[in-house]
Amino acid sequence: MHYPIGLLFDLLASSSALPWNITVHFKSFPEKDLLHCPSKDAIEAHFMSCVKEADALKHKSQVINEMQKKDHKQLWMGLQNDRFDQFWAINRKLMEYPAEENGFRYIPFRIYQTTTERPFIQKLFRPVAADGQLHTLGDLLKDVCPSAVAPEDGEKKNQVMIHGIEPMLETPLQWLSEHLSYPDNFLHISIIPQPTD
Repeated sequence: MHYPIGLLFDLLASSSALPWNITVHFKSFPEKDLLHCPSKDAIEAHFMSCVKEADALKHKSQVINEMQKKDHKQLWMGLQNDRFDQFWAINRKLMEYPAEENGFRYIPFRIYQTTTERPFIQKLFRPVAADGQLHTLGDLLKDVCPSAVAPEDGEKKNQVMIHGIEPMLETPLQWLSEHLSYPDNFLHISIIPQPTD
């Protein structure tokens, strides 16, 4: 329940045929395999916690702290009720930054791999290098997860997936964060073995 459905698809089923078959348990819940969701309030609290963490990375929590409780509720209700306009009216503020800053303070991201026991990788990473150049997805992967990037003369062993697509490694990280972040404002990046078929 704590991973977005698109991320689960990228990690577990992106190479399978569509439609994706999902098993819904009405009894004998697999407690050993899945976290049981205690209530709808727990999901809302988890979501808002992630949004606040992302804003702390992007804006030192200034944007979320300036919002009122009704704004937080509107953000959640827009997501819960699948009302994009209601959600985006608030979330847009979380995706803005002053023009003189050229981007967020840090990019909120998490990298997931199917080949490791670690749930995800997350660390501080700026969207702009010290020399003013925009960092790319490739720069992030080389720094945080170098095994995911194929050597220039080597064979590609992994696919990097975000929302079911494989973005080019030359894509600026700031652009990815603004346009491909999940509703929790994190960029969820999946690294999966390259399909053999």
